[in-house]
Amino acid sequence: MAQPAQGAEANPIMTFLPLVLIIVVFYFFMIRPQMKRQKELATFRNSLEKGDKVVTTGGIYGKILEIKDNTVLLQVDDNVKIRVDKAAIVKDMSDVQAQK
Repeated sequence: MAQPAQGAEANPIMTFLPLVLIIVVFYFFMIRPQMKRQKELATFRNSLEKGDKVVTTGGIYGKILEIKDNTVLLQVDDNVKIRVDKAAIVKDMSDVQAQK
């Protein structure tokens, strides 16, 4: 067997340093921003009120008529109401300007 040359022993810290750096980069560029977006979305869903105009994940525009623990009753047209899960609401359309 060949013996490693003198001074050529691998430092254990230097071996794991690239792996640690990759994990840190993933955390700051992927995991942390995703957690922030999820927190903002949860805050938005908890702040929903009767009369808010919203959009669901399926692209349905509606006005909130009633809010329960996990569901929301939306009016999507005259005499057309649907009940959707609160998690399906993604946007508040009251801030968007009407297009001409």
